[in-house]
Amino acid sequence: MTDEPHGLDRGLTNYGDRDFARYLRRSFARSMGISVGLLNKPVVGIAMTPSGFNNCHRGMPELVEAVSRGVLAAGALPRPFPTVSLGEVFLNPTSMMYRNLMAMDTEEMIGAQPMDAVVLIGGCDKTVPAQLMGAASADLPAIQLVTGPMSTGRHRGQRLGACTDCRGFWAKYRAGTVDAEEITEVEGRLSVTQGTCAVMGTASTMACIAEALGLSLPGTAAIPAVHSDRLVAAEETGRAAVRLIETKIRPSQVITEKSVENAIRVLMAVSGSTNAIVHLTAIAGRLGIRVSPERFNQISDETPVLVDLKPVGQGYMEDFHAAGGMGALLRELRPLLHLDTVDVEGRTLAERLDEPAGWVDRTVIRPFAEPVSAVGGLVALSGSLAPDGAIFKRAAATPALFESEGRAVVFTGLEDLSARIDDPDLDVEPGDILVLQNAGPHAAGMPEAGYLPIPKKLARAGVTDMVRISDARMSGTAFGSIVLHVAPEAAVGGPLAAVRDGDRIRLSIRDRRVDLLVEADEIARRLADHRPPPAPARGYKALYRRTVTQAPHGCDFDFLTKVDA
Repeated sequence: MTDEPHGLDRGLTNYGDRDFARYLRRSFARSMGISVGLLNKPVVGIAMTPSGFNNCHRGMPELVEAVSRGVLAAGALPRPFPTVSLGEVFLNPTSMMYRNLMAMDTEEMIGAQPMDAVVLIGGCDKTVPAQLMGAASADLPAIQLVTGPMSTGRHRGQRLGACTDCRGFWAKYRAGTVDAEEITEVEGRLSVTQGTCAVMGTASTMACIAEALGLSLPGTAAIPAVHSDRLVAAEETGRAAVRLIETKIRPSQVITEKSVENAIRVLMAVSGSTNAIVHLTAIAGRLGIRVSPERFNQISDETPVLVDLKPVGQGYMEDFHAAGGMGALLRELRPLLHLDTVDVEGRTLAERLDEPAGWVDRTVIRPFAEPVSAVGGLVALSGSLAPDGAIFKRAAATPALFESEGRAVVFTGLEDLSARIDDPDLDVEPGDILVLQNAGPHAAGMPEAGYLPIPKKLARAGVTDMVRISDARMSGTAFGSIVLHVAPEAAVGGPLAAVRDGDRIRLSIRDRRVDLLVEADEIARRLADHRPPPAPARGYKALYRRTVTQAPHGCDFDFLTKVDA
């Protein structure tokens, strides 16, 4: 160890007398029953996120205990501390609005409390991004531990996993092919264990991205939440955090332009959540890193989809783990990866992949030459309707709709959508394009409302997909031909605000464009009368409205990112 203050001597409270501050801190620490010997040890903080409003984190107490066990065994003092916890389905208006709050909480508590390294324990959709954003800004040695995915349930001989199957059954219920009694049965069989969604939704995608970046231990992204190896991984994460105190490897050394590109490769290969683009952009932006849409599309076109999981395939995260997990996937991607990136263990990616490989289930993780799809699952769009960009998940869409032109059916906000989407008198045909306005970050906190339901009268006629366009997000567990993250959003006067019922819109995945087929002068005339929605008067929501950036810049706060918005 150096002469630099460590452990409980770090960041002493300022009373104008350092010796008194140290004396007082140690006195209060001893009131917690900590022995004098442990008081002199280095300290590993454990950012824990349990909550009665976060089902994904039900196993948090066991994980904290296991991490603490590893820290103690490696000769340091564990100190768990709470931060904001974001339970995806329990937050109104949307968890996305509070991701930045959790990131700020995480960053400030890492910096304000005496610790030499930190373990970040999270899992639910926005918690891992928030923790990584905060850790990147605090830049103290840090390591991520995810809670792990749920195991699947069963319904009438069918495996079920939240939440792709919940959406599939709900679509059948809306179409009238599943009755109220059965949908109630399914409700109790979708989420049957602790952990995050069982498919390659946002939580699982972010777990894979954390490992691809090098911020979590190899092989830990996909271990099921209820598997004993999840606790073993937690214990080893505690040991690894103590090693970080010696190596002093910081997030800024791990999150680099090359490791971010590796993470994008993994995102494409697993056909992961569109949300991950916003989150990875925000994480990278904390360190001044930006990947252009052109580079994003180049990576997508070069990178095949190799993992056969829902929502674009058939398997579940427990299958991915049993099939070989991230290690097997990274070996298949090796020719495309930057192998000189460094992880929290100080090893290069090449050194990790040079280790002996285990058995791989090729029905789940395909060989590079026999992909699920020859190209990546996500593409970035531009065009007159989205001059600053939009996102399309082609792997979850209907190929016949990739090149579409149709009449716009416009909903001016979430309330309008809810009120009219199932109106029998709604003027809508299967070839129309559904448009949702005012659901972006400024207007509504950018909820997962981009998955507009098929109008009930069309669903009952057998329509299963339509082109849908919005400035909102979509759950990583969802599917369909959906253009998302349109920027600038309608609320700030983007062209999306100018769309009217009956306008023609053209979508071309081939050309990477989404265009409003209305003369530029007419669009300008319509936007001249645009007025933003009323701003919140006070509190965090007012701060959010004033400072949140658009989706292409990660929806971070402009005063926290190092990339110009």
